[in-house]
Amino acid sequence: MPIRAVVWDIDDTIFDYASADTAGMRDHLTVEGLLDGYGTVEQALDRWRETTELHWARFAAGEVDFEEQRRERVRGFLGTPLMSDEAADEWFLRYVAHYEAAWKLFPDTVPVLDVLAADYRHAVLSNSSVRNQDRKLRILGVRDRFEVLLCAAELGFSKPAAEAFHAACDALALPPHEVAYVGDQPDIDARGADAAGLAGIWLDRGGLGGRPELVRITGLEQLPGLLRGDTRFGAPSTFG
Repeated sequence: MPIRAVVWDIDDTIFDYASADTAGMRDHLTVEGLLDGYGTVEQALDRWRETTELHWARFAAGEVDFEEQRRERVRGFLGTPLMSDEAADEWFLRYVAHYEAAWKLFPDTVPVLDVLAADYRHAVLSNSSVRNQDRKLRILGVRDRFEVLLCAAELGFSKPAAEAFHAACDALALPPHEVAYVGDQPDIDARGADAAGLAGIWLDRGGLGGRPELVRITGLEQLPGLLRGDTRFGAPSTFG
């Protein structure tokens, strides 16, 4: 059966999360007067990324809720384990103001959504929260492009769990084999989607290569031809 819908990841797939996070944290640390505690800006940013990855993994595993992973990121980054919830929330919100000021879509996002609009239904499945991602998509001007928005915080399970991908298919009332999933993480997104019966597509913007078992594209401009060629995308190595 042909692909009838595309389910999308958001961060670092259609939205340039990495650049916004870097710019936002750099500005935040400058305003907070914290840069002197690190040898370089890059060292501070590396610590923030490491702390984010650690506590995001705990959230994905169900060990903490969405709000608590934010607080733990702040406490871990600052080295203040006894910081109150209120103080951690306030610090994080000050960072968010700088982060949001740097928000932008990747240049290929809207053109490809335009090309695909007439022939495919569209949805979002994110390992975040609906409150967070709905607001993001609205500010970026693309929320109305997606008929379904599902996130791990509300679902109770995260990608790469098959239940997450199947929830998106159920919301679209389509069987998994008629749905493609596009994301920037080879294992969480592409391999997870494949294992759940969807057509997983790894968006490898950095050109890392490898992983010949996965269907890989290096830019969204390659997606329309891939989908319209169909036959379950043929040999993955064509795109690798």
